[in-house]
Formats: sequence, C-alpha cells, structure tokens
Amino acid sequence: MSTLALQMRDWRLTTAEILYHMPDHPKLLQTYVWQELDLAPEFPTLRKFLDFWSRNLEGKLHSVRVANAGLIQPPRVQVADTLLHLH
Repeated sequence: MSTLALQMRDWRLTTAEILYHMPDHPKLLQTYVWQELDLAPEFPTLRKFLDFWSRNLEGKLHSVRVANAGLIQPPRVQVADTLLHLH
C-alpha cells in the first residue's frame, strides 16, 4: 500500500527513541532512533520491530519513548505578533 493511502487511513509518522544496553558494556546505554508510518495507539509496525530486536539483537532494551504526528492535516494560520525591521 502506498504511503499516501496509509496516511489517509490515519497512519501517522511515528518516531521511537530506543535506549538499549550495549552488549560489550551492559552498564552503558546507547540510543537508536526509529521512524516509520504506524497506526496509533497499537503501533503494530513498532511492536514488530521491537519483537525482532528482542529476538535477534544482543543489546537488551532499556526503554522506548514514542511520539507521532499526522502528516495530513488541515492548514493552520499563525499570525505574527512582532514585526522587526533590519537596515
């Protein structure tokens, strides 16, 4: 299915900040940023990725922070309250 078709079905750009323990140094945390279109609030694509990570990669997951935003939205108008002139 195309990206536009997914967005029309309310799939949103989802970003996950994944903190994991480094395999060679378990007391150190490393960051990985994952970004994909996904369906909130279940996040099936992210869950599939995290399941893959847990099964196949050595770095044990510490935490995951998730944010998402709809890419197709009605236009917004914001009026500036300050006007500056440069010479």
